[in-house]
Amino acid sequence: MLISFAHAADTPPQQDPFMSFVPLIVIFVLFWFLIIRPQMKRTKESKKMQDGLQKGDEVITASGQIGRITKISDAYATLEIADGVTCIFQRGAIQSVLPKGTLKDL
Repeated sequence: MLISFAHAADTPPQQDPFMSFVPLIVIFVLFWFLIIRPQMKRTKESKKMQDGLQKGDEVITASGQIGRITKISDAYATLEIADGVTCIFQRGAIQSVLPKGTLKDL
């Protein structure tokens, strides 16, 4: 008797194939807005800052060196880190531009 009831039960309705992809789409959208988009914004700002470097700018490098740009080319920048002491850095190593007069305050 129990077997006949089991066979008589309705089969569950088939799930829409699109609904199985909805969680993946939601995860991708969250990933885009929380990780990819902010990283692209930081990269764009860094590129803009490095393209705007000029002779005389006071900068800090990724390694923590603070100096004034004395010469700049497409790939390298020469920094004067003390009176008469210069170092050559890649432009990509320059992390940020400091306000004018920062070196005098140090």
